[in-house]
Amino acid sequence: MIAVGGDRIRRGFDRCIDVWGADHHGHVARMKGAMDAIGEDGDKLEVVLIQLVRLMRDGEVVRMSKRTGKAIQLADLLDEVPADAARFYFNMQAPSTRMDFDLGLAIEQSSQNPVYYVQYAHARICSIFRKLAEEGITPRTCTADELALLTAAEEKELIRFIAGYTQELIDAADARDPSRITRYCSELATLFHKFYNACRVKGDDESLMQARLALCDATRITLKNALTLLKVSVPEKM
Repeated sequence: MIAVGGDRIRRGFDRCIDVWGADHHGHVARMKGAMDAIGEDGDKLEVVLIQLVRLMRDGEVVRMSKRTGKAIQLADLLDEVPADAARFYFNMQAPSTRMDFDLGLAIEQSSQNPVYYVQYAHARICSIFRKLAEEGITPRTCTADELALLTAAEEKELIRFIAGYTQELIDAADARDPSRITRYCSELATLFHKFYNACRVKGDDESLMQARLALCDATRITLKNALTLLKVSVPEKM
């Protein structure tokens, strides 16, 4: 670890970030001291401590691995749940928070499954555009006056939330907390479904329809960007 950290700093990086289990918290100061002792700046080492994950099935704790008999390895987990679910679930809690991983929920194809819920929001938007294309309706660039037609409470709430995406990324990076992005995705999906249920996208008012299509597309792009950051797939059909 010292060699790796020192090598990264010598290559020009100003910080070395490592992820340790919370039970190793007592070694952080020692490692920084060891780096100081070999001529490297120990303050350039940043350690993110993460809590243990408890796997659950049908309300019971899963304690044993079929392969090792001692601990659950990631390879064991991926035998049961999709990689998308694993990535999303492991990033749902702040590193300092212990989490319960529900194996049954992780493979469930319903709105109760957080990753399925978010992916479905993206697929739903893609479906809207496909159906309208079949009717010969094509989204176009809207004028400022047309976008100003988005005055419903659900529309404004969704617009404000999308506008905060960049700051959410900055805050997540500063806090070394990717769970902020998964929570953002979940809330964005919720706000989109709320907007979709309250506001008819296709309508006789062409200008309003195009403005709502622009809002749908902004939501789709933001969801895709956020999920891609987490290496979670972004399906167009579900």
